[in-house]
Amino acid sequence: QVQLVESGGGLVQAGGSLRLSCATSDHTFSYYNMGWFRQTPGKEREFVAGISWNNSTAYADSVKGRFTISRDNAKKTMYLQMNSLKPGDTAIYYCAAGFRVQSVVRSSEVPRWGQGTQVTVSS
Repeated sequence: QVQLVESGGGLVQAGGSLRLSCATSDHTFSYYNMGWFRQTPGKEREFVAGISWNNSTAYADSVKGRFTISRDNAKKTMYLQMNSLKPGDTAIYYCAAGFRVQSVVRSSEVPRWGQGTQVTVSS
């Protein structure tokens, strides 16, 4: 199965920025809805942001105004620009594909996942 590969995670101070990327070799990338979820220990994986094949977007309330999702179909890559990061944003961030993009998405609705990338925000 074609993989989704995340990159761009790391350690940043509160108020800082990071940009996550999700790349694939899947030539059908441009037809997929894509998005980001995050998970902390002991909690369910939660929806962060989604972008449809035709560039409609949706965000969790907790990240609206701070995070921006985008995609480059020519590069088969999706991005998450994260600004004004808070310690509460610390989590493993997962790339996701193939779900319906709306403001609330359950992780059980996602058929494809990446391996995840760690984001740590220090206070």
